[in-house]
Amino acid sequence: MIRVMLVDDQALVRGGICSLLSLAESIDVVAQAGDGQQALEQLAAADVDVILMDIRMPVMDGIETVKALQQQAGAPPVIMLTTFDDHQLVLDAIQAGAKGYLLKDVSLETLVDSIKQVAEGSTLIQPAITERVLQGLRNPEVTSAAPAIEPLSEKEKGVLRLMASGYSNREIAQATFKSEGTVKNQVSTILAKLGSRDRTQAVLKAIEWGLLG
Repeated sequence: MIRVMLVDDQALVRGGICSLLSLAESIDVVAQAGDGQQALEQLAAADVDVILMDIRMPVMDGIETVKALQQQAGAPPVIMLTTFDDHQLVLDAIQAGAKGYLLKDVSLETLVDSIKQVAEGSTLIQPAITERVLQGLRNPEVTSAAPAIEPLSEKEKGVLRLMASGYSNREIAQATFKSEGTVKNQVSTILAKLGSRDRTQAVLKAIEWGLLG
């Protein structure tokens, strides 16, 4: 059973998501909070595996709460769950340390699967959001200049685009007719070149720097 904390300033939203998750046998909502400060206070007494958190809240918003959690050893991973799909919020949330970012209109199946992935140590971001981020950052006025990094080969860029679309290593291997081991090595090389700790951070850096345009 995966223990979840739900953080949202709207009680009706919390109730709706809680009711939805009650349909999943593997998920148990063990705590709820109305803002980030309440969440941090409750974590002292709650045993939580994953936090689902709204990004815009009074008192302490989601991004500030994630930053505070990063200072705590053993803090549970956070999935940002919001109605907003602004590209800067995506970047800010992931850069602050969030492990995922989902829109509130996701299906129960997607939400449960995302919670499981993050609980197991993975990171995630909805491909649909990634595409919106790509569209927003294709504007030269929005895209940040890339720092001096080792250039990506065209094959590596191809793999990175598939990563940005949410493909797993196995799916990338199938799409590019390569072995999964080869793809795993390419992904590791891409992470190293972009100075990223995981796939999500690599994709968001590539988006921010205009490497996927």
